Amino acid sequence: MLTLRPVSLADANAFVSLHHRHHKPVRGHKYSLGCMKDGQLVGVVITGRPVSRYLDDGLTLEVNRLCTDGTRNACSFLYGAAARVAKAMGYHKIITYILDTEDGTSLRAAGWSCAGLAGGKEWTGRRKPAEPLYPAQMKYRYEKNLDGKEP
Repeated sequence: MLTLRPVSLADANAFVSLHHRHHKPVRGHKYSLGCMKDGQLVGVVITGRPVSRYLDDGLTLEVNRLCTDGTRNACSFLYGAAARVAKAMGYHKIITYILDTEDGTSLRAAGWSCAGLAGGKEWTGRRKPAEPLYPAQMKYRYEKNLDGKEP
């Protein structure tokens, strides 16, 4: 049985460092949650402000990292929990991005909807990081409205 617990950003980032396929830890967050199975941490979700300044309206949160050790149903469990916590905090929408090579099954199982292709392959302009932060490929944005209204 999967259970939920709060985790610090340091603990969540340590889990990401050990288990994530293509992302590094994050710098900040609003909250992080852990998925436990038999007393063992098997996954984390780190939620913060949207990376896109166009979506950062004060009522939208972004799942910046979700990482598991492969435990069955842990991803959809964490996506669902992240949305419930965001709603309880008064947010209207929660979003995340996945690579175009990922299928989004866990997101759809948790009630999220695909909003289509989003962004470019990499950062551009003055804010471009010195090192790539993620693979240079297209992403899909998924979202869940938390205020009961359809998109």
